[in-house]
Amino acid sequence: MSQHTQALTEFLANLHHAQLPEAVIDRTEELFLDWLGSALASQGMHPIPLFERYAATMGPASGPSGILVNGKTSSAYFAALVNGASSHLVEQDDLHNSSVLHPATVVFPAVLAAAQALGKTGRELIVAAVAGYEAGIRIGEFLGRSHYRIFHTTATVGTLAAAVGVGKLMDFNQEQFTHVLGTAGTQAAGLWEFLRDAADSKQLHTAKAAADGLLAAYLTAEGLSGAQNILEGEQGMAAGMSSDAQPGKLSDGLGTRWALVETSFKFHASCRHTHPAADALLALMQREQLSAEDIAGVTTRVHQGAIDVLGRVQVPQTVHQAKFSMGTVLGLIAVYGKAGLPEFHQYALTDSRVSDVRDKVRMVLDEEVDGAYPQRWLGRVEVTTLAGQTLHGRIDEPKGDPGNTLSRAELEDKFRRLLAFSGARTDEQATGLIGLVWNLRELDDLSALTRTTTFAGSAA
Repeated sequence: MSQHTQALTEFLANLHHAQLPEAVIDRTEELFLDWLGSALASQGMHPIPLFERYAATMGPASGPSGILVNGKTSSAYFAALVNGASSHLVEQDDLHNSSVLHPATVVFPAVLAAAQALGKTGRELIVAAVAGYEAGIRIGEFLGRSHYRIFHTTATVGTLAAAVGVGKLMDFNQEQFTHVLGTAGTQAAGLWEFLRDAADSKQLHTAKAAADGLLAAYLTAEGLSGAQNILEGEQGMAAGMSSDAQPGKLSDGLGTRWALVETSFKFHASCRHTHPAADALLALMQREQLSAEDIAGVTTRVHQGAIDVLGRVQVPQTVHQAKFSMGTVLGLIAVYGKAGLPEFHQYALTDSRVSDVRDKVRMVLDEEVDGAYPQRWLGRVEVTTLAGQTLHGRIDEPKGDPGNTLSRAELEDKFRRLLAFSGARTDEQATGLIGLVWNLRELDDLSALTRTTTFAGSAA
């Protein structure tokens, strides 16, 4: 085992609640509420019912852990599976910039399901989540940009992040953390090819990452051994999945740099790679008082990662695929001034004004933008108008980034909008959940987070 992996596992084993700054605890509660809203927003939407039926077929009829979208209970494994799938569908879950990782959608399903099964408290859940975030973000940074070009980092690294979180709930020592990384890492998978076909794999990625991370931790607790150098070994993850791995990232600032607080909230309901351009276009149109009908062309200056992911979608065939279409996202921004869930579901595939703008959008690689990525996600757009003007828009911190974050009031508003969209909970129930989450550090009964006495929605 290298010194960097050793430093990481030592940090994880020794992490305790007393070490966490107040800002980290606050942000963990905020990230949890944001994740909870994303999970509930997908109720009844394809392909989530498929995961529900699979859990009902393969899992127990009931159990200690709650499934958010249908109010049922199951084993920790199947609750993590369904909740992992449901929280990554509407594209509203968080993202950490420099690791290009969505931590919430893999960490929280695993640690909530396991915490409910193990009878843990909200304080213990927070410590576990922090461990999962801190490890996952650093492993994502370690694997680098080359990894993300082929592999969906949230699927691969997410398996390890989930395993670490559950391992922390189980009070793993350093040796056990080494084993759990090995067992999680050998299961890590998830490829971007699905984007070309509008396939449903993205939800399978996060479902499996959360559930397989939990599986790795439970087996490690029973004594299953794992590879001792899964990250940096000659036949480990970096060797097979990266060409620019940086081992020093694994131990970067442990205990002083809290990577969790660097995580961004999603404002638009689309792939995060579209957000910088969307914000830049919106600011430009407001500044110049332009309408969609004024636009002759839009050039977005982007980083290579955006081209790798978004360049696969030309004419989207599904709402979910539309969220990975730069042209469609900018079309919604130009026509409606927003790209939220209602806009995607009502207009993304059917409004000719949106598709007209979509067909005028192109992406070009920009040296400045690419050089800043992934630490910073810069927005640069160039708009030509029918009147012959050439206008420029730029933003340096998209809405939701740490330097331009969402307040608790904005997070509450987003949460209510997500729940209203799906009808998963009433507004009164939303208020109750918000109160529970803002008091997560003092919560002793975690079943209250997934239990409801008047369950709303079609899956009841």
